[in-house]
Amino acid sequence: MAITSPTFSIQRSGERYFADHGWLKTYHSFSFADYYDPANLHWGALRVFNDDTVLAGAGFPEHPHKDMEIVTYVLRGELEHADSMANRGVVGPGGVQYMSAGTGIRHSEFNHSNENDLRLVQMWVLAQRSGAPPAYGQKEFSVEERLDVWLPVASGAAGPRAPIVLGQDASFYVSRIEQGKVSHVFAPGRLGFLFVAEGQVAANGEALGNGDAVRVAGTPDLEISGSGELVLWDVPPIL
Repeated sequence: MAITSPTFSIQRSGERYFADHGWLKTYHSFSFADYYDPANLHWGALRVFNDDTVLAGAGFPEHPHKDMEIVTYVLRGELEHADSMANRGVVGPGGVQYMSAGTGIRHSEFNHSNENDLRLVQMWVLAQRSGAPPAYGQKEFSVEERLDVWLPVASGAAGPRAPIVLGQDASFYVSRIEQGKVSHVFAPGRLGFLFVAEGQVAANGEALGNGDAVRVAGTPDLEISGSGELVLWDVPPIL
């Protein structure tokens, strides 16, 4: 993916692909499953960004993955995970589940609650190299840790120090801004993907609301103000 000019492209919430499977309501920012658009396959190394709401007691039965780094951020409810490496866990609001599929792994994901729904964003990053051993981890974060700051959650070796280590040279941040401002500086050649999970904010002067996203290239500074729950990826281009 060669970006030849500065880009600040807004994808409104309603412009995303939407599917209602009854037990699952899902929005896809990029081509995924039944949605295919050759002009919207990925943004740099970020390959999948799905905004999912799962009904109580429902979920994804066991299925395989390979050579992909998968990060899941829980916005509401509790996510239950089990995989073929005997890992099991439950992740609550503000928590993150990480899985490096590597040479291959099978896992299931379910709403842990039989009463309340679950909302999450699941994000896939293209692996930097194939054939790595699979790995799993999860981490809880408090609201205070991300309040009015960008909290580095996952990153490659060249990025900021983060509790989750990625094989790809990509960095994942979350923030909850209330009365403050947050900013991010992109190194030359890097791409950004900003998602507003909820709230109303202004990003470089552009108004964004629930479910809106921005794809950034050739724009060194990203300035955000307002009130909202935010997700940000800083990724390399994939040529």
